[in-house]
Amino acid sequence: MIPYILRRLVNLIPTFFLATLLAWIVIDLAPGDFASQFAINPLDPNAEARIRASLGLDQPMLVRYLYWLRNVITDFDFGFSLTSRNNVTNLILPRMENSLRLLLPATIITYLIAIPIGIYSALNKYSFGDRVLTVLSLFGLAIPNFFLALIFVAFSVQFFQQNGFFLIPTGGMTSQNYSQLSPGGQFLDSLWHLIAPMIVVALSSLAFITRIMRGEMLEVLGQDYIRTARAKGLARRSINYKHALRNAILVIVATLGGLLPGLIGGAGTVEYVMRWPGLTPLFLSSVFAQDVYVLMAILTILVVLLMIGNLLSDLALALIDPRIRY
Repeated sequence: MIPYILRRLVNLIPTFFLATLLAWIVIDLAPGDFASQFAINPLDPNAEARIRASLGLDQPMLVRYLYWLRNVITDFDFGFSLTSRNNVTNLILPRMENSLRLLLPATIITYLIAIPIGIYSALNKYSFGDRVLTVLSLFGLAIPNFFLALIFVAFSVQFFQQNGFFLIPTGGMTSQNYSQLSPGGQFLDSLWHLIAPMIVVALSSLAFITRIMRGEMLEVLGQDYIRTARAKGLARRSINYKHALRNAILVIVATLGGLLPGLIGGAGTVEYVMRWPGLTPLFLSSVFAQDVYVLMAILTILVVLLMIGNLLSDLALALIDPRIRY
């Protein structure tokens, strides 16, 4: 196991270089750059060229990438944001923390609910409960998470218009009087604002995990060794949970490799619709502004987390399934 881990860690090095180089090339291939927005300036016709030279954007693409890579490796310095002129690390770390605050409880709730539901549907195939859960899962798979977020926002606004107060806030992380509250009040206020986006994020993943768990459980229950265990007279509970579940859950464990960057990378359009100050709104605004250093910092962190997550997922599979050898 240890030689395998060392080989995987060594392989992460060229993977990191190739992934970051590819991301840099894709960003550089986009038409224009940050200085292009100053091209039409009647008061200063040379503003674009001067800004491009001051930011080093007039240098060749490979030279700029090597300078950036050197700073990242030697000083863990991702540069300065071209729009806010702040250090990129100080800019994205609070956003990552906000995304983690939203996605961690939502992910835990998703798996705690989805796995038992998938097991129930598989053990009670084609029953009334299974059919109801299947229909709900299909609705969950068909409805995009941003549309579900819009439904929550519309319900919240309508409730406010009828009653004069918000049942569940659907915008921002805190109330306007957050700084005036006591520590306990601040915690409850943050938790109150967390409910709506957390439910949306959890529901958007719940149907997917449920269908995977149900399908894998049904496939394992149809294997020959399960029929042999039944013929030997083993208890149904032992067959379902000791033998079948242990093999069916391997696919769920394999998907955990993408869970680590997903926890940090933001909840996508849910954060944008519900004005949650996570990483996704920052990423989108950086794309529009062509803020290359912010984009590269976010992509680099996600690449590293994805590689580490895949390694941890492989190791977890080996611990759960003794048949796996490296």
